[in-house]
Amino acid sequence: MMQRWISALTLTMMLAGVAVAQTPAQNPIDRVVEAGYMSRTTGGDFRESEFLSRAELASILVRSFQLSDRTPPNPNRIQVRDVPSNHWAYSDIQTVLRTGVMTGYRDNLFFPEQRVSRAEAFSIFAQAYGVFQFPEQTIAEVLSQYPDSAQIPTWAQKSMATALYEGFVNTDAENRINPSLPMTRGDMAFALSRYLDRLEQPR
Repeated sequence: MMQRWISALTLTMMLAGVAVAQTPAQNPIDRVVEAGYMSRTTGGDFRESEFLSRAELASILVRSFQLSDRTPPNPNRIQVRDVPSNHWAYSDIQTVLRTGVMTGYRDNLFFPEQRVSRAEAFSIFAQAYGVFQFPEQTIAEVLSQYPDSAQIPTWAQKSMATALYEGFVNTDAENRINPSLPMTRGDMAFALSRYLDRLEQPR
């Protein structure tokens, strides 16, 4: 798992309620397709409302964060009973497992076709990006800004705080996270477009 540290100034500004400047992403779908992070069908359809599977999430993250270039904590192939070597995402799933960005389930299962909830997907996205080492009080303050943050599973709260702080999470008109809803391709395009903002405007 990659970890990130934030400056004392940035943390102080956040605790004081000072907004960190962020540039809204324009045309997120066009941006991520142009960057090669995601793709359209041959007919030009992005399938924005389609739900993401765990295999698709793994593939997108490997491509977007160049995970294959990272030195994995586990250098060996990991046996996954439901992802044979001829599976289209086999290599990418091996990469996310070996780098620790994603984990499997008991009995050496990955469930590649299983839908991913928004809480799980954004948490995994933050793992690939690098989870900030926020103190517990800061995590609580970040989450308190969202009316449904209590629905975020305990295991996901630290990484979700990073995703929310960095603006990767698209919320609804009531500023709700909707953590239990399935993650869509449109949601992922939004997150990746904000990630591109971070790459273009480093802190």
